[in-house]
Parts: sequence; C-alpha cells; structure tokens
Amino acid sequence: MRKIYSLAFCLISAYAFGQTWHDVETKNESTARSENSMVAVKGKLYLFGGRGMKPMEVYDPKTGLWEKRGELPLEIHHFQAVNYNNEIYVLGALSGPFPHETPIPNIYIYNPKKDEWRKGPEIPRKRGAAGCFVYKGKIYMVNGIQDGHWDGHVNWFDSYDPKTGEWEILPDSPHARDHINVAVAKDMLVVAGGRKSQHRTNEVFTLVVPYTDVFNFKKQKWHTAEGQIIPTMRAGNAVAVLGDKVLFMGGEGPDQEAAHDEVEAFDVKSMTWSSLPKLNHGRHGMSATQIGSTVYISSGVAKRGGSPEQNSMECLGCE
Repeated sequence: MRKIYSLAFCLISAYAFGQTWHDVETKNESTARSENSMVAVKGKLYLFGGRGMKPMEVYDPKTGLWEKRGELPLEIHHFQAVNYNNEIYVLGALSGPFPHETPIPNIYIYNPKKDEWRKGPEIPRKRGAAGCFVYKGKIYMVNGIQDGHWDGHVNWFDSYDPKTGEWEILPDSPHARDHINVAVAKDMLVVAGGRKSQHRTNEVFTLVVPYTDVFNFKKQKWHTAEGQIIPTMRAGNAVAVLGDKVLFMGGEGPDQEAAHDEVEAFDVKSMTWSSLPKLNHGRHGMSATQIGSTVYISSGVAKRGGSPEQNSMECLGCE
C-alpha cells in the first residue's frame, strides 16, 4: 500500500511541475498585506499577520469566500507559522516598526475551532524572520535576526516539543541568515535564500546568502550542498514541498526593484536546483501553503521594500 501511495504522489507531483500558476478568482477580497503567513488547516487557508494590525482571514476553496475572524493579540510580522495538531503556532516572529522590530518573546497559538488565541511559553533564544516547520511531533526554528532589520542575524537551530514544553538547542546551521521560509523533504531540511539584514551599515537588501544548507535528520548533521547556490539570490521567499523537491517562490533581491517571480526547486535526492514555471505576480514577504499537492500563495509586496502590498492569490496544481 505504501509503494502504491508513493507512486501516486510522485505522479501528482510531476503533474504539478508541468502546470503553470493560475490566479484564484475569489468571490470577495482579502486584506492587502505583507510579511504575513498562511497556513492550511482542515482544507481551509488561514491568512494573517503583516505590518499593522491586520485581521485573521480564512479562505474556503470550496466556496471561494474569505471570512474574517477575531483580532490578533498583537502585531505579528516576519514569521513562518505552522500547523501542529490543527492549531496554528507562531514563533520566530517580529513586532513593531522598522528598523528595530522586536522579536516576540513567547509562542502564540491560534485555535481555529474556537477562534481563540492563547499565549504560549517563552522562547529561550529570541529572534524573528526565522524559518519554522513541524517534523515528527516537534516544532523547529532555524536562523533569524535579533534586532529587526538593524543587526544580529544568527545561525541558531532549536526544537520545541509541545507535548512536554521542552526546548532543545541543536547544531548551528553553516550560515546565518534571516528573512527565510524553510521546509523538509524526505527527512532533509533545506535552508536557502535569505540575507543578513543590516540597516546599521545601510545594507538591508544586499547581503544575500547564496549557499544551500541541508540538515539530514537521520544523520543529525548539516552540510552545504557543494556548488549548489540558489539560482536567483533573494530573501523573503515562500516555500512548498512536492515529492523530493522544496520549492522556493518569489522574494526580494538587491539587483532589481520588482519583486521576484522566479520559482526554483531544490531536489534533496540529487542535491541540485532546477527552474519551474514563474509566478503570475512577483511578490515577497509572504508565505505559501498546501492542500494536498496544490500550492497556494497570497499577498506580499510587488516591489523591493514595503509597498505596494497585494491581496491577490494564485495556485499551482489547482486544475
């Protein structure tokens, strides 16, 4: 049964790679925002966060409708939220104005069924603009920055066990970076893109990180993929996983004013990069999420910096 399922998923993934992105025609509009996150829970898309007090909005692909939910407990931006047991966990986030945005010191948890937020435990090693993901019952946080866009980018790697409340410090990644989204494919964490934001020296956009760092969970070791720099160097990109590949979508780079529309995939089996169909709308400062093999991406900024914010949504593999 497992072999049949794996073959079916590979065929679905191959189909998705051959498709182009399609604009999602919704029956009403969501709020334009950036530096936000989007998480799938039980077939619906939860879009929230961003600079300013933006509302929580939920999209139902079956009806095409956006629905507003209760207010967030505080301003949350520059983060990658995750789904853990059908609740949304926020950690590795920032709050406040540029350039000294403050890392949010605690985990915040949203219960979609109750439409309620609760304040979770304190985060020992505080930073924002970090990559977060769930792997085998634990929540992981990697890299990030301690002082907004000013300085203090780190190569820290930590795990949190929601069942026990215990934190564990893991081996540092090979390269510090912030403004990242990350993902795991086939027991391999892929960390690529991002930058070392440093407004202190007027280098917010320029210190992009070219290296592709991979953490092998089975071996519990990091390595940098030899000769495999990310083809389009950028930060503030979204990620998704299809089969053996981690997709890096959009982003903000030092070499052009327009947000990137490139979609590039890193294959954890061959340890190589390839290019996929481009987004319809260049965007950065957003995240992507998946329902099955369909990838959704929404919001973000159309140009380098903080404006103009968008509210459009597009999908891959949605036909």
